[in-house]
Amino acid sequence: MTSPELGPEQQSLVDALEAEHSAVFGYGVVSAFADPARADEVATDTAAHRARRDATIDALITIGVEPPVAAPGYTVPFPVDDPASAAQLALQIETDTAVAWRSVAERARSEPTRATAIEALTDTAVRAAQWRIHLGIVPPTVPFPGRS
Repeated sequence: MTSPELGPEQQSLVDALEAEHSAVFGYGVVSAFADPARADEVATDTAAHRARRDATIDALITIGVEPPVAAPGYTVPFPVDDPASAAQLALQIETDTAVAWRSVAERARSEPTRATAIEALTDTAVRAAQWRIHLGIVPPTVPFPGRS
């Protein structure tokens, strides 16, 4: 979604909200196929994205920007039909949201927006590292989270 009347900071927040909408949907797919031993972790990650989504909606309303509603559905980037592909989707969700929040951090002009973006980027990087560990990916961290 691009809107000519929005500045770069506002547009990046809209884009981050859209990423969070997608993340909440994606974690629904993850929860359907995840290893039952990871149910608590999936629930915690889902709740974190819901909270971030809701906070971003509030932030957009506060600055006078109409927040986009979630799409009726989203396409996952690959078939998910077992615990391994569910974990890969969770990692992809965290990677995608990291890209969105890094963009907010790069475009932020206000300190509260920048602080929120850095916190969100850090949270996604930590969750991504946890999913990389579950998938056996070494190293579990990346040098610059959110870099595409």
